[in-house]
Amino acid sequence: MNYNFLYIPFIKKMAVNSTKLLKWIPDRIYLKLLYRVRTGKKLNLNNPRRFNEKIQWLKLYDHNMDYIRMVDKYEAKAYVGEKCGKELIIPTLGVWDSFDEIDFDLLPRQFVLKCTHDSGGLVICKDKDTFDYVAAKKKISKSLQKNYYYQNREWAYKFIKPRIIAEQYMEDLRHNELCDYKFMCADGDVKCCFTCTERFSNDGLKVTFFDNEWNVMPFERHYPKSNKRIEKPENYEKMVQVAEELSKGLRFVRIDLYEINGKVYFGEITLYPGSGMEEFRPDEWDYKLGEWIDLRIEEAK
Repeated sequence: MNYNFLYIPFIKKMAVNSTKLLKWIPDRIYLKLLYRVRTGKKLNLNNPRRFNEKIQWLKLYDHNMDYIRMVDKYEAKAYVGEKCGKELIIPTLGVWDSFDEIDFDLLPRQFVLKCTHDSGGLVICKDKDTFDYVAAKKKISKSLQKNYYYQNREWAYKFIKPRIIAEQYMEDLRHNELCDYKFMCADGDVKCCFTCTERFSNDGLKVTFFDNEWNVMPFERHYPKSNKRIEKPENYEKMVQVAEELSKGLRFVRIDLYEINGKVYFGEITLYPGSGMEEFRPDEWDYKLGEWIDLRIEEAK
């Protein structure tokens, strides 16, 4: 008998309230249930073949302590600076443990606030005279109370100290929005790149995948691809070099980079894109990208 009708409503509620209610569920069981609800598929951890399945396997079994530093938005700056050069790093204006510690008088008119331990604690200030400090405090303080690990069991986030950083506000004078280039890498090789564009358009975010010759790839993952022409970045070769250097010895990693006013800047390192829960269209590409990740290679160095 299929008992999905019993546990699916429960697990949907669990996905929202997991931090409070279900820390006690072992990671393997939790991910099997969550994967079933998010994707509609059974999670195969004994012989994972899909990209999304392999991301779940990496959460459970690839526990390199360096990952904690890589995904911490403050510590990652030093990590990347050491490996690839400090010129890639967007300047940090300050780091604090709580919102009330921030002395806004010392910050410039424009800046960006980020929480170091999650992917949602972001506030952009384009003008301090019109900045909504109350809303910013509410958002940042709420983020600081979360352990991001419990939501999707992304192992590396479990041990990060929640902090706030302020970064220099970056603006590309040649374009209306910053375009980040996200390089999907396996053991030192760039496999493809995708862009996130049109975030603030009426139609919403567009995600477009490109092969290594900058041809649009024939699939989508969760978000539709853009119908607009997206130019290959001027510094594409340097970006590939940086991504491959940072991904050496790692089974899989995503390296996010910006090209701003003709220069390359580091964005972030992501180990679990979409938390391995985003659908592919057509579905066969879930398997094709899965072929890129060799789970048999030696433990990441």
